[in-house]
Amino acid sequence: MDIRLLRPSDIPLIQHANIENLPENYFLKYYLYHALSWPQLSFVAVDVSRPPKTPYDYPKIVGYVLAKMEEEPADGVQHGHITSLSVMRTHRRLGIAEKLMRQSQLAMVETFGAHYVSLHVRVSNKAAIHLYRDTLGFKTEKTEAKYYADGEDAYCMRLDLSFIREQLREAEEEEEADEIPKEKQQEDSSAEGRKPRTNNGEQGRRAGANGSEEAAADEGDAVGDVGRDPAAGGGSGSATSKGKGGGESKIKVKVGRALGVGELVERVESKPAS
Repeated sequence: MDIRLLRPSDIPLIQHANIENLPENYFLKYYLYHALSWPQLSFVAVDVSRPPKTPYDYPKIVGYVLAKMEEEPADGVQHGHITSLSVMRTHRRLGIAEKLMRQSQLAMVETFGAHYVSLHVRVSNKAAIHLYRDTLGFKTEKTEAKYYADGEDAYCMRLDLSFIREQLREAEEEEEADEIPKEKQQEDSSAEGRKPRTNNGEQGRRAGANGSEEAAADEGDAVGDVGRDPAAGGGSGSATSKGKGGGESKIKVKVGRALGVGELVERVESKPAS
């Protein structure tokens, strides 16, 4: 069973349900007046157990509630009114009428801020009186004599909707309370994201700098006159040389990890005597 808002296309179907179940009948334009003036307040019950065979099939409407807001309330208090409620005999005792009523009452408060809802019921309609009074909590305000066209009296009943406003307020507070931990979590995540971090690029640059320093430290300062014969240039190295008459001299060469060798070595080169 699906409870949804009344659509203008549903009006012929709810008029049929009204004629089948109630002695109080209305013209089509009266239903249309409700549907267009207060589209948030009237609902229908649709039997979805038998889906339409073609897109052109009408939905199977088994109940409806027709409601409105009092345009000029005598007491000056914003309130709603139930114009008509009907459920097909084949679908009674399923809680459909109660669901329709509660949905309409909720919409009255949410949309128009209604303080209460009123209705009239025949004094002989025991089933409806039980629904309104015992199930929904309506109270009888007065009896209006000969209210209906056939001369039957009607009970004027009223239900205070403050409990719905309280339920909505509590639900809103719970929703706000649920939002606080989410906001706190988002703030924590943002704070975590703002913490300074050493990224991979920075780490790589630091590692490269450290490696360069280590390489420089490993290679050390120049040893002697690299690539030159100390005897020829009179450098300040500690190279072994036989002078001009010697046939052989030792030249210290700077090498290191950068050259593929892990330590300083001496390379002996033969030099012809002059």
